[in-house]
Amino acid sequence: MKKLTVLGSTGSIGCNVLDVVRSFPDRYSIVGLAAGRNISKLLDQVLEFDPELISVADHDGAELLCQQLPVEYRNRVKFGTDGSSEVASLDSAQMAISAIVGAAGLLPTLAAIEAGKDIGLANKETLVMAGKLVMDRCREKAVQLLPVDSEHSAIFQALEAGHSDDVAKIILTASGGPFREKSQQELETVTPDQALAHPNWDMGRKISIDSATLMNKGLEVIEAKWLFDVSVDAIEVVVHPQSIVHSLVEYQDGSVIAQLGIPDMRIPIAYALSYPRRLPMSLPGLNLAQCSNLEFHAPDYDRFPALSLAFKAIRNGGVQPAVLNAANEIAVDAFLEGRISYLDIAAIVAKVMDKVEEGSEDSIDDILLADRQARAEASILIDSKA
Repeated sequence: MKKLTVLGSTGSIGCNVLDVVRSFPDRYSIVGLAAGRNISKLLDQVLEFDPELISVADHDGAELLCQQLPVEYRNRVKFGTDGSSEVASLDSAQMAISAIVGAAGLLPTLAAIEAGKDIGLANKETLVMAGKLVMDRCREKAVQLLPVDSEHSAIFQALEAGHSDDVAKIILTASGGPFREKSQQELETVTPDQALAHPNWDMGRKISIDSATLMNKGLEVIEAKWLFDVSVDAIEVVVHPQSIVHSLVEYQDGSVIAQLGIPDMRIPIAYALSYPRRLPMSLPGLNLAQCSNLEFHAPDYDRFPALSLAFKAIRNGGVQPAVLNAANEIAVDAFLEGRISYLDIAAIVAKVMDKVEEGSEDSIDDILLADRQARAEASILIDSKA
């Protein structure tokens, strides 16, 4: 029986993790849950899975949850970053699923690594912000970090077909989001509701907007560089609207190994939980006869500048990826609130990257300082548009 903690349990990935666990009660149990502010959903999860420890975003949420839980649960409830870090490093857990959205996932994930827990990584910001530091700590602690994102899981699987020294290129696929065929002029007037309508995947609000701007793919480029220890020049992005080929690896002999499957996050989640074995998932198989029209296109960097900014950030190095991520989080929130336009998101990120540049990728203090400075600069720029 593998004992798990789930960080971000009420989000899209977290709910899918619990769905997989629910299907295999003889293999997995939940000992810790950390969530944000969706107290009603968390309450249901706590009553179903009976975890040893629970965490929510803040004190008010903790009080609200305690009011609704049976009295025997109330001393198990924590809150804030300290609370989620305590859940992540719970003694009884063998693996932590890092699925908190955004920069908030970094410190709890580091806490799990320091405690020697294997990591199922869905929080890409952990490696975007502190990739070198995180991977160094994983090696020092002999922690296994397994990707949960469908693209990185696909690469992880394709890399098992050859030797790492023989890899010529990693190819990340992107659906292109809901706006891949819109003109620059049309992009000027898109609404949050339009941006949230992803054609293939059911994702949370922030990730859906990132998919629409292609920032999500940019963050995945940075994540892949650290996760698979490759040069950024060996990472390519292609737009694949059908989301059937989840990513590919090209070897130096010209062979290209791809991982295919229906677009369902439970597949890569299950592989991370069960690696190196596979679980008998009760999902429909891929019908190849219905996949006769698979398309692949080069991304349009002019219409989707967020992708270029991500490549720029990882090439600049230092704290620039953390700055990119922080500015983007603030800009996405402002777009969802109707305070800026869709095209303003990448423009604000670019300006903040020019303002916040100094810091070491080896220092968690420098990374967190850059994160705070980038958020402040982005907020100033957004306020100036009001």
